[in-house]
Amino acid sequence: MRDVAIIGIGQTKIDEHWDKSLRELAGDAALAAMADAQINQVDGIYVGNMMSGIANQQGQLGAMVSDWIGQRFTEASKIESACSSGSAAFRMGALAVASGEVNVALVVGVEKMTDSPSDEITAGLATAADADWEVDHGLSFVALNALIMKRYMFEYGWGSIDFAPFAINAHANAVHNPFARFRNTINEDIFVKSAMICDPINLMDASPIGDGAAAAILVPVELLNAQSPRIVVAASTAATDSIAIHDRKSPLWLSAAEKSSKEAYAQAGIQAEDIDVFEYHDAFTIMAALSLEANGFAEPGKGPALAKEGEISLHGKIPVATRGGLKARGHPVGATGMYQIAEVVQQLRGEAGETQITDPEFGMAQNIGGSGSNIVTHILKRVG
Repeated sequence: MRDVAIIGIGQTKIDEHWDKSLRELAGDAALAAMADAQINQVDGIYVGNMMSGIANQQGQLGAMVSDWIGQRFTEASKIESACSSGSAAFRMGALAVASGEVNVALVVGVEKMTDSPSDEITAGLATAADADWEVDHGLSFVALNALIMKRYMFEYGWGSIDFAPFAINAHANAVHNPFARFRNTINEDIFVKSAMICDPINLMDASPIGDGAAAAILVPVELLNAQSPRIVVAASTAATDSIAIHDRKSPLWLSAAEKSSKEAYAQAGIQAEDIDVFEYHDAFTIMAALSLEANGFAEPGKGPALAKEGEISLHGKIPVATRGGLKARGHPVGATGMYQIAEVVQQLRGEAGETQITDPEFGMAQNIGGSGSNIVTHILKRVG
């Protein structure tokens, strides 16, 4: 297997893009990544998307994107694994390049959600849950996370206010990200007074949906020119768990995240403490806490303590959501994993502006599908 490098990234702003179609959003990010990589031809295209069939009545995204960006006749396909579709597509692209079958891979994560009525989007998001044992009983995706959060608070003694630092940190960082949907700071007072969505999850506990796309260009390291720094894919792993939360050994432990990250650390030859920046999947503040714990950054039940002590800030033990995270950058579900990849690349290149981490070497991006049923982890390394 060949070592793989990222030579180009592209992003669109996450927003309500009434004037942009699904193909235009994907094309904008893809062409931006190609321009960044200074190439005009790719060998394979991998599109991460969850909801195009529901929200846009459009399948065949591989062919749609390849044709739109002037790459007709190029191998292309769509990859779906709920909210982890973007990173699953990235993993497929990385494996294709590593195997030698593809020399230049374009990976695009795209989602266009705001054109559809909210009840259709809610129903679409619920397809990431178990249709027989969760959805048919009236549980929305927010409700599932609310049940997890309520149990977590009961087991470990935390209150709703203790989750505020996750959201406050994300919004503080999003201020400096031109691609973020909500570039405004919040404080505890705003958090406490925000509307309740599904007790105990309030508006500031939850990430916003939106329209957006992000992309990357992958090539084998051996084909790189003498450029510096090089951003190498040091690890690519994935793991699954039961879709239904009640089938898990513990509803408060992301076993797939633990398995995926342990394998990623082993692939990269590092430990959790070697990660300089972590773009986690903070779709809800409870998922932020569970992610920190499952990936070895906090003990079980101690995720909120890490946030309250400032250890998730830009200068803390493990900087997270450095460009706003899902909470403030936004969560166009199938595209989210690729936004995470692009943001880690920005950090490793030294291009993160006001939210730049000092001299990072390793960055990790972890994308969660469902409520922890499909988790994909990537570790990127700066070389040179």
